[in-house]
Amino acid sequence: MDLGIAGKRALVLGASSGLGRASAAALVAEGAQVAIAARSVERIEAAGAEIGAAAAFAFDVGNVEEVPTFVAQVQERLNGPLDILVCNTGGPPAGADALGFPAAAWRDAHRDLVLAPVAFLEAVVPGMRERGWGRVVNIVSTAAREPLPDLVLSNSHRAAALATFKTVADQVAADGVTVNSVLPGPTRSRGVEDFVEALAAGEGKTFEAFETEFFEKVRPTSLIKRFATPEEVASLVAYVASPLASATTGAALRVEGGTVKSAF
Repeated sequence: MDLGIAGKRALVLGASSGLGRASAAALVAEGAQVAIAARSVERIEAAGAEIGAAAAFAFDVGNVEEVPTFVAQVQERLNGPLDILVCNTGGPPAGADALGFPAAAWRDAHRDLVLAPVAFLEAVVPGMRERGWGRVVNIVSTAAREPLPDLVLSNSHRAAALATFKTVADQVAADGVTVNSVLPGPTRSRGVEDFVEALAAGEGKTFEAFETEFFEKVRPTSLIKRFATPEEVASLVAYVASPLASATTGAALRVEGGTVKSAF
């Protein structure tokens, strides 16, 4: 299916691996001019070469004050304003004691998961509104809807980001700009694969054995009993970034294999 985004200019954050990389690759495959960004110079340049990105940038989204300058650099490199923005940031540390995190950890999580996406919205959305077209997608987590154990920092701040994007969506829809959130559930990310690799070294477990045990003991509510792939999440990101999704905005779209039991 042709999504109609060939030639559109896109920026994908957190794109050196996992969901960000897969989302960038999906947009490149549709013919978009895609700039990608992540903290590591080596990893983002390698990802850019592998997927055929138009440009690769090393940028830490925690540098919120530098976002406007960074967006201007991206637009200069792409020879025009951004049509598509995909926000994707890593999760903050886990911890069994929800009240055991220092204030600095709360501030860092708020900066990365709320303030940084808002800074990108502020830098990109006004231009989209002036031109009468734009797509913004925030890759969040099902934790924004159904809090996960040991992830209080992610649970709380991703929920805040979800509400923020919904509020912005209400204000910009009349100008042809859609703002949506994609909520992945258990996904075969680099972090999951690294964890299983470490297990295999110590216990001799295969990924398949770990996956079976995980969905029997940790996520028994899953209907598909497996991890989603980054590409499965990315296909939805690419769709909501396209003209075909012009009637979809302010939505929180789950890709989690039926793990979340709520009907809403």
